[in-house]
Amino acid sequence: MAPSRPRIDIESVFRLTELADYIVPFTVRAVADLGIADQLTDGPRPVAELADATGAHAPSLLRALRALAGKGIFTEVEPEVFALTPLAEPLRTDHPLSLRDAYPLLAPDIEAWAHFDHSIRTGKAAFDQVHPEGYWSYMAAHPRDSARFDASQQAATRLELRAALPAYPWGDLGTMVDVGGGNGAFLGGIMARFPNLRGTLFDLPHVVAEAEPVLQKLGVAQRCTVTGGSFFETVPAGADAYMLKRILYGWDDDGAVRLLRAVRAAMRPDSRLLVLEPVVEPGDRFDVGRLYDLLLLAMVGGGARSREHIERLLDVADLKLARSLPTMMFPILEIVPKTEA
Repeated sequence: MAPSRPRIDIESVFRLTELADYIVPFTVRAVADLGIADQLTDGPRPVAELADATGAHAPSLLRALRALAGKGIFTEVEPEVFALTPLAEPLRTDHPLSLRDAYPLLAPDIEAWAHFDHSIRTGKAAFDQVHPEGYWSYMAAHPRDSARFDASQQAATRLELRAALPAYPWGDLGTMVDVGGGNGAFLGGIMARFPNLRGTLFDLPHVVAEAEPVLQKLGVAQRCTVTGGSFFETVPAGADAYMLKRILYGWDDDGAVRLLRAVRAAMRPDSRLLVLEPVVEPGDRFDVGRLYDLLLLAMVGGGARSREHIERLLDVADLKLARSLPTMMFPILEIVPKTEA
């Protein structure tokens, strides 16, 4: 009697093939760059019209849209005529939670991911393998890539605002400094909801140079001071609260402690530090923070930490964790001075 063959779980094979695919993610990014979803806001259009409107090659665009339609992103309502689907709607620029800019095709990022095995083997940034000057120095020297990176962060910020606004009593604060706050989209979004809150946006000079139109659009420019500088050197002093949103995990322990000490030096005895970033927990539960963790590993060599690890760093910087507030994305860690200044 012939031995029985082990049963092959073909569904798992196909599922893994789908998860490991990079063709669809790259195609989504290319179509988002072209602004195809914006061209379909008023209804279905032939691919020839979409190509003319966006400067695309019609036969190639047709192939791309058909591949995405097979995943539910756009739909071919009749031959060579496409329309939006619920999965395509967030790629519109005017969508309240628009993701059009969230997925830029940045050549240096893609080059880094091609060397991600280096990060897995060594724990060091793959980005540095192809650009030895490091991520932030590269961005400072390449304004176009830096602007696209900032736009991707602003897209993520829309989701983070939705998660964070109901999770913390922002209205109890009078003044807040957003340390490493980029172009001000997150700070401005909070200030727009709480008109008594005054803010200070603090980041590198070439970063905050892009903040004025963002703050003006949100209607908070008159209540927000914009300051350029290095958060390793000095931080604007005396605010009710300080915020580090997805900043701390971008640095190794030594860098994180330097940053925390700089913030601690700026805090009053009754000030609060709010850290919004992934916190590592064991288990199989999906957590978007685990994806951000790998992104940081690839680009800068940083990554998320456990609560216990964070508390050890806080202790060195004369700070302590008061409470952790869950949100739909990352927890808000409320941190206070360990001793009076």
